[in-house]
Amino acid sequence: MPSRSPPAAGLHLDAQLCFALYATSLAMTKVYRPLLAPLGLTYPQYVVMLALWEHGELSAGALGERVSLDSGTLVALVRKLVALGLLERRRSASDDRSVLISLTLAGADLRERAHAVHDQVACATLSTGAQRETLVHSLRTLRAALTSGVPALPRAAPPPATPIQLPSADQPVPRRPPASKRPR
Repeated sequence: MPSRSPPAAGLHLDAQLCFALYATSLAMTKVYRPLLAPLGLTYPQYVVMLALWEHGELSAGALGERVSLDSGTLVALVRKLVALGLLERRRSASDDRSVLISLTLAGADLRERAHAVHDQVACATLSTGAQRETLVHSLRTLRAALTSGVPALPRAAPPPATPIQLPSADQPVPRRPPASKRPR
């Protein structure tokens, strides 16, 4: 069996910032799921509701930007929340091309029940309010850096590849033994 050299330290899964963020996001969503179920919301719907509880009314474009969702995803979420009676859509009186999204009375009333969700998630993090604020600030800074359009720093050129030695025309091509004869 060929020996494998250990991967470079930077290629260990646990050393990857992206994996730490991904796994944490999955864990956070798992915490939210049972807490949001009594409200009849999914996590993405909850995020949309949070933005509207904060701002009252937003254009579709501003809402999409605020919650970092593309237009197609946002339209589907808003339609579902309208069907649930939590949001309403209407054309802007000043710009017929703009759609305004706002809370219904039922959507506004849901905010009170959502406070318990926030408190339970805060408790599940096993961190202080100051620790959570620091983490949120760090993540916002990271997101700003990743979305700023600044190109990644250039890397050092990779080492030159070792040339592959091909057999000459008069040498037989090595063949792999049949599966039944391979060492296990």
